[in-house]
Amino acid sequence: MTSPLHVDRILGDRPFAETGDPALVVADRERGMLAIAGRHRYGFISGAPVGVYGIGDQSCRALVRSHYPVHGMAFHPSQDLLAIGAGRYDGGYFFEGELLLLNLETGEVVSAFEERLGRQVLELEWLSGTELRLTMAPPDDWGDEQAHHEGHTATVTRRDWYLLAPRSLTHQELAGPRGPAPRRETNRTARRLVEELAPEWTPRHDVRTVEQLADGRCLAALDGVRLESWLPSGEREWAVADEEGGREIVVAADEQSAWVSVAASRDAGGYRTPRTLARISLVDGSELDRVVPSRPVSLLRSADGRPVLMPRGTNGVRSSLPVRRGRRIYFQEAEGPGRPGRQAPGKQWLAAAGLPEGGTGRPEEPVRRDAQRLFPFSWIPGETHFGGPAVETADGTLVHAGTVYDGRGLQPGGSFVVRRSLTDGAPRWVFRTDRQATALDTDPDTVYIAYDDGEIVALALADGSVSWRQYLTVGEVPAIPTALTITQPGRLLIGTSDGRILLCSTEH
Repeated sequence: MTSPLHVDRILGDRPFAETGDPALVVADRERGMLAIAGRHRYGFISGAPVGVYGIGDQSCRALVRSHYPVHGMAFHPSQDLLAIGAGRYDGGYFFEGELLLLNLETGEVVSAFEERLGRQVLELEWLSGTELRLTMAPPDDWGDEQAHHEGHTATVTRRDWYLLAPRSLTHQELAGPRGPAPRRETNRTARRLVEELAPEWTPRHDVRTVEQLADGRCLAALDGVRLESWLPSGEREWAVADEEGGREIVVAADEQSAWVSVAASRDAGGYRTPRTLARISLVDGSELDRVVPSRPVSLLRSADGRPVLMPRGTNGVRSSLPVRRGRRIYFQEAEGPGRPGRQAPGKQWLAAAGLPEGGTGRPEEPVRRDAQRLFPFSWIPGETHFGGPAVETADGTLVHAGTVYDGRGLQPGGSFVVRRSLTDGAPRWVFRTDRQATALDTDPDTVYIAYDDGEIVALALADGSVSWRQYLTVGEVPAIPTALTITQPGRLLIGTSDGRILLCSTEH
């Protein structure tokens, strides 16, 4: 079957790219394999990637993501299996975690613990082909002052670990004697080993925004980099380092500079500093101007090409509706508080204000008092919707992603993309799925959506029908899209959670 999405070129590629910052490295010299666990990350794309590589060619053979920080890994002595132990303290009571068993031949993963919260695995070791020894934190620290320094050791036996069923390791099997179990720091050692194996390796993280210039250069804002420029030859022209990194990009009409929003950082007292906006020269990356908004905003390109600011609200991305190519400034407004005991906001409205008159080319803060309510943000009475990436189409409709509020988290069908009239908010079509959208863009015929499970979905703009859907892969290894921009019909620029930038083409 022909794939509708093709990766034509990769920028920012390097050895062991899939795992980001290494936290733990384990080698099996006899098999010629290396397992690298990346650091667990929260927020945009959470989890800890674990990649299995060939020691010789450094190619990725398998990739899996743990929900928790990884503390132990071990290759089975005779079977093609990798045991992965992970976990964390939840901050208030439990030590939760998981034991994963990765089949190196099929790529299938079994989560072994029966209990929902599992156990935090601190160390693991194969004693033989049938016995796996685990050292785990206590289940909780209730009245237990030594819980953060001690653990339980248990040996689990299976005649054939290939046949391990999901959630089949019981609480009784994990019972064992208690003793000292120091929490070891492995990040420095892991990074040193990776640098020895691949001196050209460098850490890169979530790409937040990608743009392409008329001369073929590509721009990206990502964690740890305010803005970088890539030449058509595939070489990085320049990069502006930043502790937190860039978020959104708006290129000036003459393509000599670009405004970039810079993520808020924490000062010496631990307080968040304001998010800043920097105007960067596209010749050499120097800073030309700066704006410090008084409130959280998103930086976007309006329909007439100017940089505009849209309010993000006080509930992070949930109260944000960043609209690309908008003819107005859009706000989400809450009408009164949520119900007692619930964190959901009151009734939400979509409001809009006109774009600033004239302009100096510097983005101006939106003034809420100038906004007028258009319609309820949710088109379903009684259902609370959170925002997501959005585009205003050429014919004046709004295509936006979002999620349905539920106190239990994202539920099946709770993620949506909708095309709505901007006169009354009536949906022309709705597309639902179970995963959250990370990016969205449209051309005159198609809506392209990137999801946090790695899927790219193309919908017909006219009726929302699925034109195609495909999981993003780089060299047959899954990748997570975190940014997406249409550069021309049939051409996409996609940023990934591991810091790579993909120039892609699509079949029509």
